[in-house]
Amino acid sequence: MALADSDDKAPITAHSRSLVKRPKGAEWLLVAIVIGYAALLLGGPLLAIAWGAISSGFGAMIHALSSREALNALYLTMLLAVTATVVNTVFGVCIALVLARDNFKGRRILNGLIDLPFAVSPVIAGFMLILLFERNGWFTGAIDALNIRVVFALPGMLLATIFVSLPFVVREVVPVLRHLGTDQENVAYTMGAGYWRTFWQITVPNVRWGLLYGVSLTFARALGEFGAVLVVGGGVTKLTETSTLFIYRSLDDRNEVGAYAMALLLAAISFSVLLGMEYFKKHSKEN
Repeated sequence: MALADSDDKAPITAHSRSLVKRPKGAEWLLVAIVIGYAALLLGGPLLAIAWGAISSGFGAMIHALSSREALNALYLTMLLAVTATVVNTVFGVCIALVLARDNFKGRRILNGLIDLPFAVSPVIAGFMLILLFERNGWFTGAIDALNIRVVFALPGMLLATIFVSLPFVVREVVPVLRHLGTDQENVAYTMGAGYWRTFWQITVPNVRWGLLYGVSLTFARALGEFGAVLVVGGGVTKLTETSTLFIYRSLDDRNEVGAYAMALLLAAISFSVLLGMEYFKKHSKEN
Protein backbone atom coordinates (compact mmCIF):
# COMPACT_ATOMS: atom_id res chain seq x y z
CA MET A 1 0.00 0.00 0.00
CA ALA A 2 2.83 2.34 0.84
CA LEU A 3 4.44 1.53 -2.47
CA ALA A 4 1.20 2.32 -4.28
CA ASP A 5 0.90 5.64 -2.47
CA SER A 6 4.45 6.63 -3.37
CA ASP A 7 3.81 5.77 -7.01
CA ASP A 8 0.67 7.90 -7.08
CA LYS A 9 2.55 10.89 -5.72
CA ALA A 10 5.57 10.48 -8.00
CA PRO A 11 6.15 13.55 -10.20
CA ILE A 12 5.41 13.34 -13.90
CA THR A 13 8.72 13.70 -15.73
CA ALA A 14 9.27 14.88 -19.28
CA HIS A 15 9.93 11.25 -20.29
CA SER A 16 6.68 10.02 -18.75
CA ARG A 17 4.76 12.87 -20.41
CA SER A 18 6.17 11.85 -23.76
CA LEU A 19 4.76 8.33 -23.24
CA VAL A 20 1.23 9.65 -22.60
CA LYS A 21 -0.36 10.13 -25.98
CA ARG A 22 -3.88 10.55 -27.22
CA PRO A 23 -5.31 7.75 -29.34
CA LYS A 24 -4.79 8.31 -33.04
CA GLY A 25 -8.49 8.43 -33.76
CA ALA A 26 -9.12 11.05 -31.05
CA GLU A 27 -6.15 13.10 -32.24
CA TRP A 28 -7.37 13.23 -35.83
CA LEU A 29 -10.90 14.00 -34.63
CA LEU A 30 -9.61 16.93 -32.56
CA VAL A 31 -7.59 18.24 -35.53
CA ALA A 32 -10.65 17.97 -37.78
CA ILE A 33 -12.82 19.84 -35.26
CA VAL A 34 -10.28 22.65 -34.92
CA ILE A 35 -9.83 23.01 -38.69
CA GLY A 36 -13.58 22.91 -39.29
CA TYR A 37 -14.21 25.48 -36.58
CA ALA A 38 -11.56 27.85 -37.96
CA ALA A 39 -12.75 27.35 -41.53
CA LEU A 40 -16.36 28.03 -40.57
CA LEU A 41 -15.72 31.19 -38.55
CA LEU A 42 -12.74 32.61 -40.45
CA GLY A 43 -12.50 31.07 -43.89
CA GLY A 44 -16.21 31.24 -44.69
CA PRO A 45 -16.70 34.98 -44.17
CA LEU A 46 -13.42 35.79 -45.93
CA LEU A 47 -14.41 33.72 -48.95
CA ALA A 48 -17.82 35.39 -49.00
CA ILE A 49 -16.23 38.85 -48.87
CA ALA A 50 -13.73 37.96 -51.60
CA TRP A 51 -16.45 36.56 -53.83
CA GLY A 52 -18.63 39.62 -53.31
CA ALA A 53 -15.71 41.90 -54.21
CA ILE A 54 -14.78 40.14 -57.45
CA SER A 55 -18.24 38.96 -58.50
CA SER A 56 -18.63 41.97 -60.82
CA GLY A 57 -15.05 41.72 -62.07
CA PHE A 58 -11.73 43.16 -60.96
CA GLY A 59 -12.39 46.35 -62.90
CA ALA A 60 -15.50 47.11 -60.86
CA MET A 61 -13.63 46.38 -57.64
CA ILE A 62 -10.73 48.69 -58.56
CA HIS A 63 -13.18 51.38 -59.68
CA ALA A 64 -15.00 51.19 -56.33
CA LEU A 65 -11.76 51.44 -54.34
CA SER A 66 -10.40 54.30 -56.43
CA SER A 67 -13.43 56.54 -55.95
CA ARG A 68 -12.88 59.80 -54.09
CA GLU A 69 -15.06 58.69 -51.16
CA ALA A 70 -13.22 55.38 -50.78
CA LEU A 71 -9.77 56.97 -50.94
CA ASN A 72 -10.71 59.65 -48.39
CA ALA A 73 -12.14 57.00 -46.07
CA LEU A 74 -9.06 54.80 -46.43
CA TYR A 75 -6.71 57.73 -45.79
CA LEU A 76 -8.60 58.74 -42.65
CA THR A 77 -8.62 55.14 -41.42
CA MET A 78 -4.88 54.71 -41.89
CA LEU A 79 -4.20 58.08 -40.24
CA LEU A 80 -6.27 57.15 -37.19
CA ALA A 81 -4.86 53.62 -36.98
CA VAL A 82 -1.20 54.64 -37.28
CA THR A 83 -1.52 57.57 -34.86
CA ALA A 84 -3.44 55.51 -32.29
CA THR A 85 -0.87 52.71 -32.60
CA VAL A 86 2.04 55.09 -31.99
CA VAL A 87 0.33 56.72 -28.99
CA ASN A 88 -0.73 53.42 -27.44
CA THR A 89 2.72 51.92 -28.01
CA VAL A 90 4.50 54.73 -26.16
CA PHE A 91 2.04 54.99 -23.28
CA GLY A 92 1.38 51.24 -23.27
CA VAL A 93 5.05 50.48 -22.61
CA CYS A 94 5.10 53.09 -19.84
CA ILE A 95 2.01 51.58 -18.21
CA ALA A 96 3.41 48.07 -18.59
CA LEU A 97 6.65 49.07 -16.86
CA VAL A 98 4.72 50.64 -13.99
CA LEU A 99 2.43 47.62 -13.54
CA ALA A 100 5.26 45.09 -13.78
CA ARG A 101 7.99 46.89 -11.85
CA ASP A 102 6.27 49.12 -9.26
CA ASN A 103 4.06 48.34 -6.29
CA PHE A 104 1.86 51.24 -5.18
CA LYS A 105 -1.58 51.98 -3.82
CA GLY A 106 -4.18 51.89 -6.56
CA ARG A 107 -2.18 49.47 -8.71
CA ARG A 108 -5.08 47.02 -8.92
CA ILE A 109 -7.44 49.82 -9.88
CA LEU A 110 -5.12 50.90 -12.69
CA ASN A 111 -4.76 47.29 -13.79
CA GLY A 112 -8.54 46.96 -13.96
CA LEU A 113 -9.02 50.23 -15.80
CA ILE A 114 -6.72 49.04 -18.56
CA ASP A 115 -9.29 46.38 -19.46
CA LEU A 116 -12.16 48.87 -19.52
CA PRO A 117 -12.23 49.08 -23.35
CA PHE A 118 -12.84 45.32 -23.40
CA ALA A 119 -15.87 45.67 -21.13
CA VAL A 120 -17.38 48.90 -22.50
CA SER A 121 -19.13 48.96 -25.84
CA PRO A 122 -17.41 51.21 -28.42
CA VAL A 123 -20.74 52.96 -28.91
CA ILE A 124 -20.80 53.85 -25.22
CA ALA A 125 -17.18 55.02 -25.48
CA GLY A 126 -18.11 57.40 -28.29
CA PHE A 127 -21.11 58.63 -26.31
CA MET A 128 -18.88 59.29 -23.26
CA LEU A 129 -16.64 61.46 -25.43
CA ILE A 130 -19.65 63.43 -26.58
CA LEU A 131 -20.68 64.00 -22.95
CA LEU A 132 -17.17 65.23 -22.14
CA PHE A 133 -16.57 67.47 -25.15
CA GLU A 134 -19.97 68.54 -26.44
CA ARG A 135 -21.30 72.08 -26.14
CA ASN A 136 -22.25 71.64 -22.47
CA GLY A 137 -19.62 69.02 -21.64
CA TRP A 138 -17.13 68.91 -18.80
CA PHE A 139 -14.22 70.14 -20.90
CA THR A 140 -16.10 72.60 -23.08
CA GLY A 141 -14.38 75.61 -21.54
CA ALA A 142 -10.91 74.19 -22.12
CA ILE A 143 -11.47 73.24 -25.76
CA ASP A 144 -13.17 76.58 -26.47
CA ALA A 145 -10.18 78.39 -25.02
CA LEU A 146 -7.88 76.36 -27.25
CA ASN A 147 -10.23 76.83 -30.23
CA ILE A 148 -10.29 73.08 -30.87
CA ARG A 149 -13.23 71.10 -32.16
CA VAL A 150 -13.34 67.57 -30.76
CA VAL A 151 -16.81 66.14 -31.32
CA PHE A 152 -17.68 65.38 -34.96
CA ALA A 153 -14.08 66.08 -35.92
CA LEU A 154 -10.76 64.28 -36.23
CA PRO A 155 -9.58 64.81 -32.60
CA GLY A 156 -12.65 63.10 -31.19
CA MET A 157 -12.32 60.18 -33.60
CA LEU A 158 -8.66 59.82 -32.65
CA LEU A 159 -9.49 59.80 -28.93
CA ALA A 160 -12.13 57.13 -29.56
CA THR A 161 -9.69 54.98 -31.56
CA ILE A 162 -6.99 55.33 -28.90
CA PHE A 163 -9.47 54.32 -26.20
CA VAL A 164 -10.73 51.14 -27.87
CA SER A 165 -7.21 49.95 -28.78
CA LEU A 166 -5.49 50.86 -25.50
CA PRO A 167 -5.11 47.47 -23.73
CA PHE A 168 -3.26 45.39 -26.32
CA VAL A 169 0.33 46.63 -25.88
CA VAL A 170 -0.03 46.63 -22.10
CA ARG A 171 -1.45 43.10 -21.94
CA GLU A 172 1.24 41.71 -24.24
CA VAL A 173 4.22 43.39 -22.56
CA VAL A 174 3.34 43.01 -18.84
CA PRO A 175 3.60 39.17 -18.74
CA VAL A 176 6.95 39.29 -20.55
CA LEU A 177 8.35 41.84 -18.11
CA ARG A 178 7.19 39.80 -15.13
CA HIS A 179 8.69 36.64 -16.58
CA LEU A 180 12.03 38.29 -17.26
CA GLY A 181 12.35 39.89 -13.83
CA THR A 182 14.87 42.61 -13.10
CA ASP A 183 18.15 40.67 -12.85
CA GLN A 184 19.55 41.75 -16.21
CA GLU A 185 18.54 45.36 -15.66
CA ASN A 186 20.14 45.40 -12.19
CA VAL A 187 23.36 43.97 -13.63
CA ALA A 188 23.39 46.76 -16.23
CA TYR A 189 22.89 49.36 -13.50
CA THR A 190 25.78 47.96 -11.43
CA MET A 191 28.01 48.12 -14.52
CA GLY A 192 27.35 51.83 -14.85
CA ALA A 193 24.60 51.89 -17.46
CA GLY A 194 22.00 54.61 -17.00
CA TYR A 195 18.25 54.12 -17.12
CA TRP A 196 17.74 54.98 -20.78
CA ARG A 197 20.69 52.88 -21.95
CA THR A 198 19.42 49.94 -19.94
CA PHE A 199 15.93 50.46 -21.31
CA TRP A 200 17.00 50.52 -24.98
CA GLN A 201 19.71 47.84 -24.80
CA ILE A 202 18.24 45.43 -22.24
CA THR A 203 14.51 45.93 -21.71
CA VAL A 204 13.34 46.63 -25.25
CA PRO A 205 15.24 43.72 -26.91
CA ASN A 206 13.89 41.32 -24.27
CA VAL A 207 10.26 42.34 -24.76
CA ARG A 208 10.41 43.01 -28.50
CA TRP A 209 8.18 40.14 -29.62
CA GLY A 210 5.53 40.81 -27.01
CA LEU A 211 5.71 44.48 -27.97
CA LEU A 212 5.38 43.69 -31.67
CA TYR A 213 2.38 41.46 -31.02
CA GLY A 214 0.78 44.26 -29.04
CA VAL A 215 1.52 46.78 -31.79
CA SER A 216 0.07 44.49 -34.47
CA LEU A 217 -3.11 43.84 -32.48
CA THR A 218 -3.46 47.54 -31.70
CA PHE A 219 -3.18 48.47 -35.38
CA ALA A 220 -5.64 45.76 -36.44
CA ARG A 221 -8.15 46.82 -33.78
CA ALA A 222 -7.85 50.49 -34.70
CA LEU A 223 -8.19 49.65 -38.38
CA GLY A 224 -11.54 47.95 -37.87
CA GLU A 225 -13.15 50.30 -35.35
CA PHE A 226 -16.75 51.20 -36.17
CA GLY A 227 -19.07 52.07 -33.29
CA ALA A 228 -17.03 54.67 -31.42
CA VAL A 229 -15.96 56.63 -34.51
CA LEU A 230 -19.51 56.53 -35.85
CA VAL A 231 -20.95 58.09 -32.69
CA VAL A 232 -18.26 60.70 -32.10
CA GLY A 233 -17.53 61.46 -35.76
CA GLY A 234 -20.96 61.31 -37.34
CA GLY A 235 -19.78 59.56 -40.50
CA VAL A 236 -19.87 62.60 -42.77
CA THR A 237 -18.76 61.62 -46.27
CA LYS A 238 -15.28 62.91 -47.22
CA LEU A 239 -14.87 64.45 -43.75
CA THR A 240 -15.33 61.98 -40.88
CA GLU A 241 -16.12 58.79 -42.76
CA THR A 242 -13.65 55.95 -42.11
CA SER A 243 -13.37 52.76 -44.14
CA THR A 244 -15.73 50.85 -41.85
CA LEU A 245 -18.27 53.65 -42.10
CA PHE A 246 -17.79 53.63 -45.87
CA ILE A 247 -18.67 49.92 -45.86
CA TYR A 248 -21.78 50.59 -43.79
CA ARG A 249 -22.93 53.44 -46.02
CA SER A 250 -22.18 51.50 -49.20
CA LEU A 251 -24.35 48.62 -48.05
CA ASP A 252 -27.10 51.08 -47.19
CA ASP A 253 -26.75 52.64 -50.66
CA ARG A 254 -26.75 49.16 -52.28
CA ASN A 255 -23.17 49.66 -53.44
CA GLU A 256 -22.29 46.08 -52.54
CA VAL A 257 -19.16 45.92 -54.68
CA GLY A 258 -17.69 48.94 -52.91
CA ALA A 259 -18.55 47.54 -49.49
CA TYR A 260 -17.09 44.10 -50.23
CA ALA A 261 -14.00 45.58 -51.87
CA MET A 262 -13.22 47.84 -48.91
CA ALA A 263 -13.84 45.02 -46.44
CA LEU A 264 -11.50 42.76 -48.40
CA LEU A 265 -8.83 45.46 -48.47
CA LEU A 266 -9.02 46.03 -44.70
CA ALA A 267 -8.85 42.29 -44.06
CA ALA A 268 -5.84 41.99 -46.36
CA ILE A 269 -4.03 44.82 -44.57
CA SER A 270 -4.66 43.29 -41.13
CA PHE A 271 -3.59 39.81 -42.20
CA SER A 272 -0.51 41.19 -43.93
CA VAL A 273 0.60 42.91 -40.73
CA LEU A 274 0.11 39.77 -38.62
CA LEU A 275 1.69 37.43 -41.15
CA GLY A 276 4.60 39.81 -41.67
CA MET A 277 5.31 39.82 -37.96
CA GLU A 278 5.22 36.01 -37.83
CA TYR A 279 7.63 35.86 -40.77
CA PHE A 280 10.11 38.25 -39.14
CA LYS A 281 9.86 36.37 -35.86
CA LYS A 282 10.64 33.05 -37.56
CA HIS A 283 13.44 34.64 -39.61
CA SER A 284 14.94 36.14 -36.46
CA LYS A 285 14.96 32.78 -34.67
CA GLU A 286 16.62 31.07 -37.64
CA ASN A 287 19.41 33.67 -37.61
